Parts: sequence; C-alpha cells; structure tokens
Amino acid sequence: MLKLVEINEQNWLDVRRLSVSKDQEGFLDSAVGILARGYVYRGQRARVLGIECDGEMIGVVLVKDLDEEPACYDLQQFMIDSRWQGKGYGMEALRLILAMVAEERKYDCVEVCVKRTDAAALRIYEKVGFEDTGYTDEDAPDCVNLMVHF
Repeated sequence: MLKLVEINEQNWLDVRRLSVSKDQEGFLDSAVGILARGYVYRGQRARVLGIECDGEMIGVVLVKDLDEEPACYDLQQFMIDSRWQGKGYGMEALRLILAMVAEERKYDCVEVCVKRTDAAALRIYEKVGFEDTGYTDEDAPDCVNLMVHF
C-alpha cells in the first residue's frame, strides 16, 4: 500500500538513497537536493514527504505554497526511485499528493513546471488532469507550466 510519510530522523537516510536513472538526472534535483530545498523554502510552508510502499521508501516529493499569482500549491519536486518506476507508483503517489492538498484547500489549484523533454513526466501529469497553462517562465524557458484545479 502506498502512503505519504513525514521525513524524520529514522527515515531520512532512506530518502537520501533514492535516485533516478542517469537519463533522468537533468529533470529534477537529487534526493538530498530535494531535502535541502524543503529547508530553504520553509518560509513558503514547504513540505518534503517520503513516498512509501509497504514500508519501503520509494520516492520523495516537495510541495510548497506559491502566494504570487497564480496563488496555488507548487509541486516543486516529485521523484520515484528508478527501481520503482514503470509500476504505476508515480501515478498513485501523484493522486495521493493531490488528495492531500485538495483536502487542505488553502488554494484551489496545483502548478508544476516540467522540462519539455521529459515526456514520461508530462504524460503522468496529463493523465491525472494537469493542463498546459501556456505560460513560459523566462527563467525556465525549457519548461512547460502545468496546472490542475480541484
């Protein structure tokens, strides 16, 4: 069974060991980088959560508040370890993340920035309802901004 878990002193080393395949490394930060980003963005209510499957750490996610327009949840980083990819866990974890923030309801939408060349990630996000906003961030012109509304 898949679930989102708080990162703590007992499981952070398990998160640290997560990685993606070499060809995916340019698409997101390392697991340690994701943990660090959570600390840096703590002022924006960043939450770094582990993704567990039957007690084993298989992924990590960073979600933070984005109070500038459009005010929304910012799905900053989302990683499923390379050993667990292709088994449907990414889609299931993404649904859990969306359900968590939808229940909280501080905002009515979630935004994610995905590299245009990351076809696998684009497919997963689109399958759960994310749509291209048409916006291109001048700091990330190689990315597509996707959004889903609750």
